Amino acid sequence: MDFLFLFLFYVMLVLVTGVLICLGLRTQYLNGLMGRGTQMFSHLVPGFLQRAVLRSLHYLFHTRNCSFLVLHLLLQGTVYTEYSWEVLGYCLELGFSVYYLLLPYLLLSVNLVFFTLTCVSNPGTVTKANESQFLQVYEFDGVMFSRNARCSTCDLRRPARSKHCSVCDCCVHRFDHHCIWVNNCIGAWNIRHFLVYLCTLTASAVALAVVSTVFLGHLVVAADLYSGTYIDAHGRVQVIDVIFLAQHLFLSFPRIVFMLGFVLVLSFLLGGYLCFMLYLAATNQTTNEWYKGHRTWCQHHAHMGQPPPTKSQGSQNFYSRGLWSNLGEIFLPAPVLLGRKKK
Repeated sequence: MDFLFLFLFYVMLVLVTGVLICLGLRTQYLNGLMGRGTQMFSHLVPGFLQRAVLRSLHYLFHTRNCSFLVLHLLLQGTVYTEYSWEVLGYCLELGFSVYYLLLPYLLLSVNLVFFTLTCVSNPGTVTKANESQFLQVYEFDGVMFSRNARCSTCDLRRPARSKHCSVCDCCVHRFDHHCIWVNNCIGAWNIRHFLVYLCTLTASAVALAVVSTVFLGHLVVAADLYSGTYIDAHGRVQVIDVIFLAQHLFLSFPRIVFMLGFVLVLSFLLGGYLCFMLYLAATNQTTNEWYKGHRTWCQHHAHMGQPPPTKSQGSQNFYSRGLWSNLGEIFLPAPVLLGRKKK
């Protein structure tokens, strides 16, 4: 039971970490969480400690800083160090294919390239110089994006599909979300880099999980553990089951099992988030539009004296032009979307 408790606690910790990685701790969710947490612990935690915690949270999630970027690289480096230190060496001794074992490194190389591009590229900042240019890219739907809307902070006319990011303190064209893991907004100019980064990150987690699982499975088969028996604490002979195998592997290769648990959970969470982002790309929606869409259209219908739209009607997907056109807008955007004037 001690092993099970430890392993379940570890899985829960990995699950929470993975959820934070996938969601990127969106600001609106964090605000609600901070508000509820403050109310809950206001009578238990001293005031000075509350203020210190709130200042720290504000710095981490409401200002541009490299904290999560560094944490991202540390987690990635720790996983690959463990893979290189133990799994790779054992697998080479067991005669695994070198190409199969080097696949995670290839994915890591591509991932780091697009991670860097996502971090350093301009997401599509709207300025006085390009304001008129961006105003011509998308039509105003008159519901989520009004023709005469202005940004009170930037003092600019707000182009359709743009939004002011409070963290970066600028308006971003085709704003999707602010990702704390790359310390940058995701917008019209870097959404394609972000999607490739997310694809390769998911693929690298899956590749590490597969290689590690095959290695541990090979050990179980080679030692014929799955058909053996053991004597429990009461002196009774028991057939080896999954729990016993997991405990045996954990005690024999604790770091590999910990790494495997992390990348398995991460693979499922990143895979789900990747599917969601690909769905948005295929339907030409942004995370911001998907999040606000149904509520905004309900308010619009109520203002017009019409019955609210059903969930299946959604936000009427004003900007969708068909699957290939939608994907082309992201991966093969027009020059104006890349900040270059047409000749």
